[in-house]
Amino acid sequence: MNRSIDHAFDRSTTPAPGSDFLQLDPGEAPPGGLSDWLAARLRAAVSDGSLPVGSRLPATRVLAAELRVSRGVVTEAYQRLTEDGHVVGRGRGGTVVVAAPAAVPPPPPVPGAAARSSAGAVFTVTPPGADVFDALRAAPARIDLSPGVPDLAAFPRTAWLRAERAVLGELSASDLGYGDPRGAPRLRGAVVDWLARNRGIRPDVGDIVITCGTAQGLGLLAQVLRDDGVRAMAVEDPGSLGARHHLRDRGLETPPVAVDAEGVRVDELRATGAPAVLLTPAHQFPTGVVLGGVRRRDLMRWAGEGGLIVEDDYDAEHRYDRPPVPALRSVLAERVCYAGSVSKLLAPALRVGWMVAPPKYRDALVEAKRFADLGNAALPQFVLARLMESGEMERHLRLLRRRHRRRRDAMIAAIGEHLPGAVVHGAAAGLHLMVTFAGPRFDDTALAAAALARGVKAQPLSWHRQRPGSPGLVLGYAATAPGGIAEGVAALGEAVAEVAGVRPTGR
Repeated sequence: MNRSIDHAFDRSTTPAPGSDFLQLDPGEAPPGGLSDWLAARLRAAVSDGSLPVGSRLPATRVLAAELRVSRGVVTEAYQRLTEDGHVVGRGRGGTVVVAAPAAVPPPPPVPGAAARSSAGAVFTVTPPGADVFDALRAAPARIDLSPGVPDLAAFPRTAWLRAERAVLGELSASDLGYGDPRGAPRLRGAVVDWLARNRGIRPDVGDIVITCGTAQGLGLLAQVLRDDGVRAMAVEDPGSLGARHHLRDRGLETPPVAVDAEGVRVDELRATGAPAVLLTPAHQFPTGVVLGGVRRRDLMRWAGEGGLIVEDDYDAEHRYDRPPVPALRSVLAERVCYAGSVSKLLAPALRVGWMVAPPKYRDALVEAKRFADLGNAALPQFVLARLMESGEMERHLRLLRRRHRRRRDAMIAAIGEHLPGAVVHGAAAGLHLMVTFAGPRFDDTALAAAALARGVKAQPLSWHRQRPGSPGLVLGYAATAPGGIAEGVAALGEAVAEVAGVRPTGR
């Protein structure tokens, strides 16, 4: 008998590992990368419509048997899609596709002139104009490491729908009419309780003004201050470029005040002569520094002498490795205007924020809000109030903290591997890291453009400076799964090598 024929026959009749489901062939996977390969194939199927929204994935045990892999490989791949927000587990209902990722064109393997030109267009205007964030958001990319965005895939859709149905069942006809420009009393009361539980302050309900996010509140306050004769509001340096745009749009100057390891330099604040200052004391943007105790006392003395503090508490609830930091508003309420929102807790698209104004400016702020839009939309306010009252917001925050911590750790590990000489700042809290680079100076806007040409969005630190400083990046980690973070930071390492001439590391 011809043994070579026997062997060929044996191989041909032994079923090869694989599955009719999406024609998956684990032989395509790189060594040690089965979960990554499977997750990528499933994401692609969701994106191109092969797995439309509402379709159900095979049970992990079934697919593992078909592919001849361990069940853990399939479970891990499904978990990654769950973290991305593409699928949800519904018990006996299985794992169901609930959202498709945004389709973006893949970048070229090696960035060519056209890719660099297109990416560089976002970063060519110096100083960047007010539309720069719109341009960056519109730019196609595989991986978005922009700061300031929470895990939008984790938005509590089920809880929101449940609260919305309950609210609609309770509403009277009059609740659907024009409301109080300060906001729905129910939401203002819920915000008071939220701030008492989570930020250690308890303002009066009458002090709360519901706004279309912190951005509107800051613009309205700037308008009120200008009408009162204020011409300048000092800002942290580095500090939020977007906040400066809003203040300047209302005619205020924004003299810079340096930030060091203890927070804002109060001696420099005094030297500016500005009667007001915008601060992010609980988690300074972008450095992540917490305002130190000595600086707090010095700042309170400055405010007690007539200065106004505008406290932007933009992401104080997101902390991981340190105890909570009390809000400045809790110390000197009559000289602090406090601003917060749900943009970092739920989603920026809700456009719901609040301002807690000191008595001197409260009535003028309400008037400015009235003439801006007569008040926020009522229905989202009622729904949000119910989420706050029911404890759903705290449950959601606990979920986000666990998920964001894992993503932060993934970004720190990736930076250590792929960005030689990089220094990480602000890791104990928030939704972003600031990274600076020691050694030769280079243009960090060129670095951000080179990253975008590779399909990765990041913000150059220089955008958020008014004075020269070390080159760096501001990198958001909350909205990207660990695998995407690792891939994105690896691309940043290649971009650093291109712009700064530093050899990237990596295994």
